[in-house]
Amino acid sequence: MKYILFISFFILFFTGCSVKEKLVVKTKAVEFSKIDGFYEDDLNKALEVFKKACLKSSKKEFFTKVCSESKKYNDGRVFFTKYFEPKLLYSPNSDEGLITGYYEPLLKGSLIKTEKYKYPIYKAPEDLITLEKNTKYLDFKEYKYRAKISDGNIVPYDTRKQIEQRDDLEAICYVDDDIDLFFLHIQGSGRVELQNGEILNIGYSNQNGRKYFPIGKVLVQENFVSKDEISMQTIREFLEENPHKKQEIFNKNDSYVFFRKSTKTATGSLGVPLVPKRNIAVDNRVIPLGLPVFIDTKNPITNEDIEKLVIAADTGGAIKGVVRADYFFGYGDKASELAGKMKENGKLYVLIPKVF
Repeated sequence: MKYILFISFFILFFTGCSVKEKLVVKTKAVEFSKIDGFYEDDLNKALEVFKKACLKSSKKEFFTKVCSESKKYNDGRVFFTKYFEPKLLYSPNSDEGLITGYYEPLLKGSLIKTEKYKYPIYKAPEDLITLEKNTKYLDFKEYKYRAKISDGNIVPYDTRKQIEQRDDLEAICYVDDDIDLFFLHIQGSGRVELQNGEILNIGYSNQNGRKYFPIGKVLVQENFVSKDEISMQTIREFLEENPHKKQEIFNKNDSYVFFRKSTKTATGSLGVPLVPKRNIAVDNRVIPLGLPVFIDTKNPITNEDIEKLVIAADTGGAIKGVVRADYFFGYGDKASELAGKMKENGKLYVLIPKVF
């Protein structure tokens, strides 16, 4: 009975409710046959990725049954159509939203600081604390409950500018390009190739609690780059051509990410390695991590349809809104190019576990 009540609440949530920041979540029931490209997709591959997500998401009660049942199936079409109900996500304004992209970057680095390799990838600092989420610390809610002790007082943790002025933090390694490092903070994980050819996998460890601010917005506001042309590539181009403005623009984004060495490649917030073109980052106030989502959007270079069943496995400071997703393109130069240019309209169909 408890499970059924929980699932009922889960479905009620997706029939329309308001959350903070006046975010209104609504859905419309659809049939699988009405979703363009659903049956043409490789649903067996989607099932493989779902099973991997179940290693973590099955800890959430509303996934327990479907994750257990997934072990019995190798046919994705049969499994997903039997155990899920598709619903189109929409906001009061539209059933389409913004679909962006991200990737796993490769940086060049060294374990020691040199004149060439001088930009640090920091470990999580010892003075960074996470407060309990209760009424005692409500003032820290906007800082994601991240704080530190200063002169005996609990204060919000340092901004990007303050962190980069410190000399007491421990670095994993040092890289040769501060623009690459800034983009690593946005992507949340990556790889560093050392001088001897060794590859370090760098994973997300923690964050300073400060709100993410997109620096592309500054370039548009100050008419350095037009709104239609803004992309990771045009941002990089401007910063390379205007090195005297780099730090000023970087510091507009107070958010700062700390990293750790990892034995795995890019791993999302769900805690499982990301699969290229089969995982997305979402606003988890809207879409629970682990949920299958059918994405309907366009390739930013070829304009071909991207119609795939993906699994919500990650979050991001810039991924906010009802119909909003960040599509993981994978690793390498092609993935970087696609992710940098991805800024397309799209639809999201969430697959809700049936009550059974």
